[in-house]
Amino acid sequence: MDIRRLQHLVTLADKRNYARAAEQLHLSQPALTRSVQAAEQEFGMRLFERGTGEVRPTAAGQFMLERARALVQESRNLQRDVQLYRERLMGDTACGFGPLPTQFLLPPLLRRSRAQFPQVRVRAILGNWQQMLQSLGEEEIEFFVAESRELPAGSDWVVRQLPPQPGGLYVRSGHPLLSQRGPAAGRDLARLHGYGLASVRLPQAVRAALCEQLQLAHEKELLAVECDDVSSLIQLTLHTDTVLAAIEPVVRPSLEAGLLHAIRAAQVPPMASSYGVVWQRRRSLSPMAEWLVQQISELATPA
Repeated sequence: MDIRRLQHLVTLADKRNYARAAEQLHLSQPALTRSVQAAEQEFGMRLFERGTGEVRPTAAGQFMLERARALVQESRNLQRDVQLYRERLMGDTACGFGPLPTQFLLPPLLRRSRAQFPQVRVRAILGNWQQMLQSLGEEEIEFFVAESRELPAGSDWVVRQLPPQPGGLYVRSGHPLLSQRGPAAGRDLARLHGYGLASVRLPQAVRAALCEQLQLAHEKELLAVECDDVSSLIQLTLHTDTVLAAIEPVVRPSLEAGLLHAIRAAQVPPMASSYGVVWQRRRSLSPMAEWLVQQISELATPA
């Protein structure tokens, strides 16, 4: 059983097209066709349907591919680990971060990795969890850190939950809302919404709760500004009357400097985060990735 041939079968099943699969494998299309035919002869059964449309596995092909994927992945893991052992290096790695973890976890993590392992190259990709999940499946990254409440149910990945981070609403120094007396005087949710709310994409449960409290007909009416660039959201809040919804760690420097202030209002649902570190179940983390995950757990734990 040739591991390279199994890789050809897995790639063809993923791409559903001989030309695209051959391009990814750096093979000619006739060479890939011969490899698939040789595998079918070896297994004694047809693995892919023949037709003019998408290439699809047969029932026998699906049965074989489930096992082939695991073998191909283990082969990659072995090659990587042997190289790391031979070269006695931690090994380069790539990882992903959602918008808010990028702001409060990534900078100290990169400082730690450079101080501890200056010879190691770390590539950090930024995006939302949908983009990160795709990059994980395509093996562009080893793991990612993002909001985990909306991850689709599945057994293909592991989620290590991080401690929740408190969330809240924040306004600039001198904001009209700060002149109201009392902890919630004139600060009902509807009035805050009138100034315009800004945030990264909120989890569905939080969006639904806020829309219900505000009696909004459509979720698109909830946020005045939705942006994955947290630094831009903070700058917007510092220079306008917009109300920022965020977790406390990302605005802590501005709070400590007196530039932003937390504001409490009635009817605001709990806004704590639920972040997790996610990686493929069938793929073992490299030594460097394991070290980074441990550091992330430490950095996310309140002092």
